[in-house]
Amino acid sequence: MTLRKYATVLPATACALLVGWLALDPFAFAQRYRSQRYVDETDRAGVPTWESEPRFIHDTFTFVRIRYDSHGYRRGGGGWATDYRDADLNFSLRLQQLTSLKVNPDPIILELTDPRLFDYPFIYIIEPGALTFSPDEVKALRRYCLQGGFLMVDDFWGDEEYENFRQEILQVFPEREPQEVPLEHEIFHCVYDLKEKPQLPSINAAEAGRSRGIIWEPRYDSDTSVPHYRAIYDDAGRMMVFICHNTDLGDGWEREGENQWYFEEFSVKKAYPLGINIVTYAMTH
Repeated sequence: MTLRKYATVLPATACALLVGWLALDPFAFAQRYRSQRYVDETDRAGVPTWESEPRFIHDTFTFVRIRYDSHGYRRGGGGWATDYRDADLNFSLRLQQLTSLKVNPDPIILELTDPRLFDYPFIYIIEPGALTFSPDEVKALRRYCLQGGFLMVDDFWGDEEYENFRQEILQVFPEREPQEVPLEHEIFHCVYDLKEKPQLPSINAAEAGRSRGIIWEPRYDSDTSVPHYRAIYDDAGRMMVFICHNTDLGDGWEREGENQWYFEEFSVKKAYPLGINIVTYAMTH
């Protein structure tokens, strides 16, 4: 896992480009939503590609989505595929455009037990509200994180879903309780200087709550109006796991081209700035 040495960023340029999207064409490369049920893995749906430099072939950032066999109401893996494939393609494109990371234009899917996992320093798990790790997955994820890997967890809401994930991640790290990350932490400021902890609802929830100023997804069992960002650290204080709860960054990446209001308010102001901060922080610490 050697990518960290290549993870310099261009904060001023990144900020200018991010704001510039709106002045130019907020829907550039973005008219491309499709049903995740029928994803053609060869179809980029309008997202441009680029050449990876051969000399950086082993030091190129690849967005890795983790496939898992969820239990409960999403048994069969439906949860892991949420926002796939457009979120992964869009986010990889924006990382390539707005940072100096060498980025692979082709994000991939791996299972935690795949031996190739250790070739990639950053992995992404989405919708873990009903996730159940197998014993082999527990062992693999613990080894991965303790050997330098970074896990980002995204898009789950309410106390019931959080408690499910908490119990599962405690199997991986029984001695390490997730800790709330304060707004002052570098992860919220390392490229984009965020003034608050961002909260993003799905595009449908955002449109439904727009007239009432509601920017969260309601759950019957709990108050979801406050986003929580928690982390698990190793013995040296390195962040290994970053948990985004009561928020949905993935929808901000996936749905950037469907609705100009959602794009301006959530993709540009929240989803991409925090996502870029998370990857930058992960790759430089």
